[in-house]
Amino acid sequence: MTHNKEKFLKYFKKNMLENKTILITGGTGSFGNAFVQNILENYNPKKLIILSRDENKQYLMQQKFQDHINYRVLRFFIGDVRDKNRLEMAMRDVDYVVHAAALKHVPFAEYNPFECIRTNVHGAENIVTAAINSGVRKVVALSTDKAANPINLYGASKLASDKIFVAANNLSGGKTSFSVVRYGNVIGSRGSVIPLFKELVKKNMKSLPITDVRMTRFWISIYEGVNFVLSSMSIMNGGEIFIPKIPSAKIVDIAKAMAPALAHDIIGIRTGEKLHEIMITQDDARNTLSLKDRFIIKPWIENWDASSFIELGAKNVHDDFFYESETNDMWLSISDIKKIIYNYYEININDSIL
Repeated sequence: MTHNKEKFLKYFKKNMLENKTILITGGTGSFGNAFVQNILENYNPKKLIILSRDENKQYLMQQKFQDHINYRVLRFFIGDVRDKNRLEMAMRDVDYVVHAAALKHVPFAEYNPFECIRTNVHGAENIVTAAINSGVRKVVALSTDKAANPINLYGASKLASDKIFVAANNLSGGKTSFSVVRYGNVIGSRGSVIPLFKELVKKNMKSLPITDVRMTRFWISIYEGVNFVLSSMSIMNGGEIFIPKIPSAKIVDIAKAMAPALAHDIIGIRTGEKLHEIMITQDDARNTLSLKDRFIIKPWIENWDASSFIELGAKNVHDDFFYESETNDMWLSISDIKKIIYNYYEININDSIL
C-alpha cells in the first residue's frame, strides 16, 4: 500500500478553491501543516488563514513555508476557538472554514474534563456562531472514530461537537452549510503510535509497549485525510457526516513491522480506550449511504435532500450494517505498514529493524 495522491479526490471540484479565502483552526498541528502544504502546492486561493494559539508553532510554520512561491497567500492569526470575538474577526470575508482545533489526547481529556469541554464543545458553538455571523459559505469540522459510541470524554465531547455542527444547518437559514468528517488514527500525525515506536527504537529499547494484542484501529494517512476533507467539502449539502472507507491494522502488527526483533511489553488498555473502534453504529445504518470510497450518515433534518448523492451512485446500506475496525474488510499487512513508514515518515531504520 503506497501513497496515492489522488485518493479521495474523486468528487473534488478543483476550481472550488480558486480565488477563495480559507481559514483553518488548529492550523499549526499535523493536519494543518499537511493541509496548508497541499493547498499551496495544488490550488490558487486568495488567502489561507492559519488560526492557532501557539505563537512558536506559527513562527516555525512561517519558516517552513516562507520560500514557497505561494507564501504570499498565508495569514497567521493568534487565537483560540474559545474566543468567539476573535473567531469573528478572523472569519471576516472567509468563504470556507476547516475546523481542526481540538483537545484530543484521551488521558489528558479524562484528567482535564473542563478544558476538554471548553475547547471541543464550547469551541464548536463559537465556530458555528462566528461562521453564521460572518457569512461563511461552508464549514467542515474534523471528528474522530471515538465519537461513535463514546466511552471516554474526548469521544463524548466530539460527539457533542458533531451534533452541534449538524444542527447548525437549522440555524443558518441556508446561508452557511456545516458538515463533519469522521475518520480513524492518522498516519503522519504526532498523536499516532508510530512516532512513539520510532523514538523507542532509536533509544535502543528492549521492548515496545502494547496495550492489548487484540487491539485494532482504523488508519488513514494525513495526505488522504486532507483530500477527504476537500472532496467532502465539494459535495456537501450540509448536515452530513462523511466517513472514508479505510483499512484497519492490528497494533501488534505495527510493532512487528517497525521492530520485529523486539519483545512486546503488554501494559493494558489505558483509561478511556476501546479494544476496537467503530465509525458507524448499527443504529446509524438505516440513515447511512454508501459511495465507492466513503459512507455518508444523513442528518435528521426535515426536507434534507439526498438526490445529489444518489446521482453520484450512493446506495443505502443494510439495516444491520456497522463499520468497526475489528470486522473491517480492508486490512494493512505488516508489509503494507513497512511501506507506509518509509513513505510517510522517511525513517532511516536499517534493514535489520525494518
